[in-house]
Amino acid sequence: MITTLCEAPDSIVLEPGQSLRTAVDAGAWLQLAEGRARVVSPPGWLGERVFMTETLLGEGDVHCVPQGGWIEVSAITPVHLRVHAPVRAAPVEATRPVMRFVRLLTGW
Repeated sequence: MITTLCEAPDSIVLEPGQSLRTAVDAGAWLQLAEGRARVVSPPGWLGERVFMTETLLGEGDVHCVPQGGWIEVSAITPVHLRVHAPVRAAPVEATRPVMRFVRLLTGW
């Protein structure tokens, strides 16, 4: 079962086999409090090809998402994951929902 959210919640609880797709900002970091999970990064460009990286996280691991966009978190065992957004002052135009959507789509 895959669930999709527009913005990452602060805390994610998944059962084995469940996945969550959510949007995160560049510099967000994930802290796995319990369980084992697979995290697929937002799509990126390498030359003329689109690629995504996959990271396996174990209990206590921390993972930084260097570029913003959509990630997928899949539970291998029961998972409790915390999402920490980067702390920074946003320009006025970036606080508008449409500009946030454009940033998530383009990585701008």
